[in-house]
Amino acid sequence: MTDVQPPRHRTRPQPPPPADPAWTLPTTPIAAGFAVLCAATALSGIVQGTLWLFYLVIAIGLVVGTGMLLRSMRTPPPLVALGELFALLCLLTMSFSTNGILLVLPGPAALGDLLDVLGRSFGAVQTEVPPVPADQPILCLIVVAIGMVAVVVDLLAVEAEAPAASGLVLLCVYAVPASLADEMLPWWSFVLGASAFAVLLTVDGRAKHKAWRGRRTGLPGYSQGAPSHEASAVVLVSLVLALFVGATFTVIGTVGRLPGGGDSGTGGGPFGLKPYTKLQGLLTGQVNVEFFRVTGLKSEQYLRLVTLDKFVENDGWQVGAPIIGGDQLGAHELVQGSGPVTSVSIQPNQFDDQWAPVYGEPSAINGLGSEWRWDPTAQTVWAPGAQQFGSYVEQARLSVPTADQLRAEGIVDESHVDQRYRQQIVVSPRVKNLINQLTGGMESTFDKVRALTTYLNSGANGFKYSLDAPVQDDKAPRLDDFLFNTKTGFCEQYASALAAMTRSMGIPTRVAIGFTPGVPYNGDPNVKTITGGDAHAWVEIDFPDYGWMTFDPTPAGTRVVPPPYMSDTSTSGDPNSLPSAKNSTGPTSTVKPESTAPSVAAPVNAQSGGDGSILNPTAPPIWVTALVLLIALALTVLVRLRQLPVRLAPVAVVGWGVVAVLLASYLSWWLSGFLIVVAVCAAPAGIRAWRRRTRLHEIALLGASAASAAWEEVLAESMDRGSAVSPTETIRAAGRRLARDHELDEAGREALRQVITAVEGAWYGGRETPDPKLVAAVEELRASLHRTAPLAFGAKVLPRSVVPRR
Repeated sequence: MTDVQPPRHRTRPQPPPPADPAWTLPTTPIAAGFAVLCAATALSGIVQGTLWLFYLVIAIGLVVGTGMLLRSMRTPPPLVALGELFALLCLLTMSFSTNGILLVLPGPAALGDLLDVLGRSFGAVQTEVPPVPADQPILCLIVVAIGMVAVVVDLLAVEAEAPAASGLVLLCVYAVPASLADEMLPWWSFVLGASAFAVLLTVDGRAKHKAWRGRRTGLPGYSQGAPSHEASAVVLVSLVLALFVGATFTVIGTVGRLPGGGDSGTGGGPFGLKPYTKLQGLLTGQVNVEFFRVTGLKSEQYLRLVTLDKFVENDGWQVGAPIIGGDQLGAHELVQGSGPVTSVSIQPNQFDDQWAPVYGEPSAINGLGSEWRWDPTAQTVWAPGAQQFGSYVEQARLSVPTADQLRAEGIVDESHVDQRYRQQIVVSPRVKNLINQLTGGMESTFDKVRALTTYLNSGANGFKYSLDAPVQDDKAPRLDDFLFNTKTGFCEQYASALAAMTRSMGIPTRVAIGFTPGVPYNGDPNVKTITGGDAHAWVEIDFPDYGWMTFDPTPAGTRVVPPPYMSDTSTSGDPNSLPSAKNSTGPTSTVKPESTAPSVAAPVNAQSGGDGSILNPTAPPIWVTALVLLIALALTVLVRLRQLPVRLAPVAVVGWGVVAVLLASYLSWWLSGFLIVVAVCAAPAGIRAWRRRTRLHEIALLGASAASAAWEEVLAESMDRGSAVSPTETIRAAGRRLARDHELDEAGREALRQVITAVEGAWYGGRETPDPKLVAAVEELRASLHRTAPLAFGAKVLPRSVVPRR
């Protein structure tokens, strides 16, 4: 039998095998996923912490890995997209639900959990203030949104071969946080995203250039050549121009300038002498800007900033008498009185003004500077000029009387109230008739004011809330036009109307400017965050025994809290419903009694039993992990003892992988997801190692299949190095080409001859037992391949014998 000889120059060269189609994997999909991840860093402007970034690494890696795997199996593009979406859904099921089939596959119960979590995320987007905490609902929303973006970008860059079009999708990723954040997004996020997009264009251009030249990645001795730089140069120039224009002009952007570009907005103040103008600006332009974070408040209260005493026809309420009186804070008790005192911590954020807001009746305020004063008449903390100030602690009395206690005051005596709050207001006869119709026959000030308030905010008389306050009749007084024509406006119009009517009746009245209670911060009811959207105006009426009481005529919304005495018909008070000191002018704020019912806002994935993880309560029960562990252990032992076929060994390996994922879940689900991504990425190399081990085992047994196993392993080693053997080639022709392509040394050629001899003897000579030298020959041939044609890292991670190129 003729030995296989290395090719000689006089031998006619074999025709090269058909060139494989240019394969952009893995560089293009990996570059596309990296571009999505870099663009997603824009979320750092609206989401706290970095936990969400780990979730995105897992989600994007899973989408990219799934797409690579499906394309290696020649899956049609629509099915690739569906497969990526299904993999993303499995990750969501594993991360945000414990009702998945086998913990990973989505079922009806798991889908219900996901919809519930997403529903809570939409509520968080509507109510919470950026940057929001990365809790479960927000994490789920981020993974869904960016995961779908990764699918779209992957399809555009790889399947459609149009990575430039994916730039529009990446711009949408920036548009969402830019529209939600009132501060400019981090500049480094734009640089990172633009750089990653340039890399994507460059990688795709190089891949197309290789396809045009008919060159294949990974061949021995292949030179990568110089990449195309045109696309990246365009992106770089565009990035520089964008940064320059953004830092210079204020045409585009959430704030108008990049950091360092000058004044970025109006901030939180000052309210000045015409607070209504600033109030409307907050409600229309700074809805999501957090101004205060309050700790220690056990009930819902209005935060009063300043009080207005002067009514100007067609211009609303203003600060009339200068607020310049009072002593330095800390000199003595601010408002003397009885009743329990609550300690409230107020932390300003992006707020500068000459007023510092307070709750109820402050008995003491600690933490503000020596320049701050307390004006007892205006019930306002003030400073000489607008300034930023740090956190401070207020000792507040928050007592609330009942409706009957206020009704018992009868017609209040206004003589003890400062003259500024008793200045008579003249209204039109039409308004007087309306007041008489609503309050005629009522004997107490409380009942009269409540009747007027209810007429405005009940919703039964055609009044509507809108930030657009139109004027229908320019010739009529604004009060008449609002009450009888438009019946539309926001808190400014409603508070002005009620205060004007009550003042015209001789009732001591003032308008308060401040903020509604806000919303819980990160789900903690003891911490409230107050934003520009909470800016509000309401009316305060003085009652001799109880001070200034709140009446809010604005139609109730999600952030408006009606005083309990507006609907309270009881006559018995409680320990907190105690009168203030006689003739006190301190306000008694609105309080919404807390419910004694236990909170039902438990985590979606909380276990009902007591067998969950102590570290992670959403992890599966321990018995599930123990059961999977026993199954994996039993399979491993039975395979090792030859009680089960060796082909079932991969099932045991998968079982051990599930055990690892379950154990990681007791620390964190995202850690489990990371392990799954690692397993998916390592799967091709693991499959190759398993096949190699199986074939070498068959060769060592020297059975009837030893020669075939040896030849399969030789072909696999060659394919991993980029040289595939055509099925039409003979064994000897294939051997000559393998020796040439991989430049085998003399030891390798000799080992290859022995392998070919054994294969021909088994296939054509009828030999049932191969030569015992076959084992050593295969090992020597593999060693020669490692010496002359070592595998690159990419070929080891994604061996071509497992992941064939298209």
